[in-house]
Amino acid sequence: MDNPAAWITTAARRLAVDAIRRARTASRALPALAAAAREVGDPVDVFAFNGDERLELILTVCHPEVAEETRLALALRFACGVPTRDVATMLLIAETTMAARLTRAKKHLHDSPIRFALADVRQVSERMPDALSVIALMYTVGYAAPTHEDAARLRADAIALARDAHRVGVGGSETSGLLALLLLTEARSASRVDATGEMVELATADRTLWDRRMLEEGESLATSALTSGTGRFALQAGIAGIHALAPSWEETDWDGIARLYEGLVDLWPSPPARLARIVARGYSSAVGAANARLELDADDELFSGATAAQAFAVRAELDILSGERASARDDLRASAARTADPVVRRHLERRIASLGD
Repeated sequence: MDNPAAWITTAARRLAVDAIRRARTASRALPALAAAAREVGDPVDVFAFNGDERLELILTVCHPEVAEETRLALALRFACGVPTRDVATMLLIAETTMAARLTRAKKHLHDSPIRFALADVRQVSERMPDALSVIALMYTVGYAAPTHEDAARLRADAIALARDAHRVGVGGSETSGLLALLLLTEARSASRVDATGEMVELATADRTLWDRRMLEEGESLATSALTSGTGRFALQAGIAGIHALAPSWEETDWDGIARLYEGLVDLWPSPPARLARIVARGYSSAVGAANARLELDADDELFSGATAAQAFAVRAELDILSGERASARDDLRASAARTADPVVRRHLERRIASLGD
């Protein structure tokens, strides 16, 4: 996940550094709502909720009467402290539109007769998928700027919340899958940038820096998740696990990764997932770079909006694999022109320089 072709294995959205500074995972922006959520009658299925207050708040704002996208936005904004404009960027919505939606959603939650009961296993189970998505996006905020002072804390908070969700015991294989995905990703964090803060490609990363204990825990959880289910996070964890198990870049099981991405796109056909599948197919023996490039060119949506920079970077990698260096330079320039993150842009510029004239 550390070179242009691998950014898109998650739904990463490059947030501004000042937004990351303001992110606060223990926000208490909705105390009245959280208090009201406890005013419930006798639940049908009672169990002991053992997650922390942050997970409780995320579950509380993931209200079934609010549209899914708005539920995620509410949790990111008020439970995780992500500013409205960056929530809007992450979810590909105009800031003014997002602000209006959040205002309406807060009023709707305040007026709704539905109250969330932590002791009701059915309600917790129904809301847990949204909570897992919020935790994954929270980790992304910290992952997007690894050299920033808040990045490690944000990632650690997301992992702690994923552990809480897993400990609660509701959500099936997806709680194992999310925790596995975050651990397998975090285990490689020490090799993501060099001593000067510049990006390091996964292909050339020093794998001796990877946290073996974290990898082992993540691999065990990923195996468990894929054994008992094939949800979105279980599949992503499996992909991360294959990368982690590979002794080197050259020995990566790209055919296995491509098969897992096929299942992921069938389940979650988002632009980032489709783009990642093309990368894997480009490296696989069954498809190859030239055919994968044709598939990429046929998916016009990937070259617009938030995935445009990544799509051009991926096409450049496929060009390089196909021996099309001139086309690769053009695509890398197009990617750099659409990239706001200075660390990523410098990486792309070095790639351009390495290809010569």
